Amino acid sequence: MLYQVLTYTTIANYEEKRKPYRSLHFDYVRKYAKSGDLVMGGALGSPASQALLVFLSDSPRVAENFAKSDPYVLNGMVKEWNVKPWNELVSELDSQKKT
Repeated sequence: MLYQVLTYTTIANYEEKRKPYRSLHFDYVRKYAKSGDLVMGGALGSPASQALLVFLSDSPRVAENFAKSDPYVLNGMVKEWNVKPWNELVSELDSQKKT
């Protein structure tokens, strides 16, 4: 199975402007994480200028659907978003496997 990486480019003063939508976004993220579709995510930079979310899926559709209904996107916190497949080579889980 492939991963799909969703990247966001956020608006200026994103960290301040996102506050009214933050709890809605977190609830939305938890729904996708609980289903197993979203495996990790978070903001990039300090102050945050981008975000990255990783979905476990062979198709970009799950990540695209996430973005289209994310409260941050719907409320203008994200200038642009993009989904690309990620062919993961190694992970911490691989290094923890016992032979």
